[in-house]
Amino acid sequence: MTLLSDLPLRDDLRGQVPYGAPQLHVPVALNVNENTHPIPEPVAVDIVRALAQAVQTVNRYPDREFTELRERLAGYLGHGLTANNIWAGNGSNEVLQQVLQAFGGPGRSLLGFVPTYSMYSILASGTGTEWVAGDRDADYRLSPDTAVAWVTRTNPDLVFLCSPNNPTGTPLSLDTIAAVYEASTGIVVVDEAYAEFGPVGTPSALSLLPGRERLLVSRTMSKAFAFAGARVGYLAADPAVTDALRLVRLPYHLSALTQAAANAALAHTDEMLAMVDDIRGQRDRLVQELTRLGYAPHESGSNFVLFGGVADPHATFEALLAEGILIRDIGIPGHLRVTAGTRAETTAFVEALERLGRATGAEAE
Repeated sequence: MTLLSDLPLRDDLRGQVPYGAPQLHVPVALNVNENTHPIPEPVAVDIVRALAQAVQTVNRYPDREFTELRERLAGYLGHGLTANNIWAGNGSNEVLQQVLQAFGGPGRSLLGFVPTYSMYSILASGTGTEWVAGDRDADYRLSPDTAVAWVTRTNPDLVFLCSPNNPTGTPLSLDTIAAVYEASTGIVVVDEAYAEFGPVGTPSALSLLPGRERLLVSRTMSKAFAFAGARVGYLAADPAVTDALRLVRLPYHLSALTQAAANAALAHTDEMLAMVDDIRGQRDRLVQELTRLGYAPHESGSNFVLFGGVADPHATFEALLAEGILIRDIGIPGHLRVTAGTRAETTAFVEALERLGRATGAEAE
């Protein structure tokens, strides 16, 4: 049987491993930060109706410019944005990959601040872009001084800022974003995949876009819109950026079915986002319960909680899995991560963890 090592693979890809989280069929899956709430039935009916109409036209290529979707996304984001400011793809990962295809590549570098979303380094590798791992401050925060010091030291062509950060949930201030932009001469991307789960009134990096043509703000419909299976991500930026991304996108990259489903969902924005308050409540409940059990949860502005004080993360992960509860071991010593699910899912997790006994590990630094 032919092995991967037998193929003429690119040298810089040898030894790499693909991104992946366990895909197991369990009663309570809280490992990949999905929105575990189902789409409201009236909304689902409208989406199915839109898909049925789109199917009748799939003998033709879809709208290459996905015009209606860009208009709807601009309307959702506000901040004076128009369709010319919007780009979309099959999940925010594809959008970020297109950014690296346009602005990264051999001889160019991408700065991120670890621990952060693991796909950043994988996307960098796949596009031949050098990955530079910067350090964070205590408790996984990122101050303007620390971020700027790394930008000044490494002079990257791109900087990816995760806000709030995945996998730690740590909020990121607009001051840090603005400071990074001023210190950099390249592209600065703020990944706001979990922005809707922050406290009400939390400012978005979208407010920083005017006058900053190298600033890009990435979003997704996977989380707050419960649309992970539909694969719709997008970004807002200066119109010149969207022109650059047209140079690297594949023809007709958003199918007619994807566009129809996303447009139908955005027509029901209020209903789709009605579950966000409940998810915030379950996240805060996780923080309280984990604290009660002796663990050390970190501040989170997302739909998940990273918690320390876990003596043996692998053993705890396996013990919970044995009870049908799947969370995430992300490789940070003494830590595990759990998604805020429905009330019933959160209860099942807390009760199972309590049966394992109170935390005995050292608290997170």
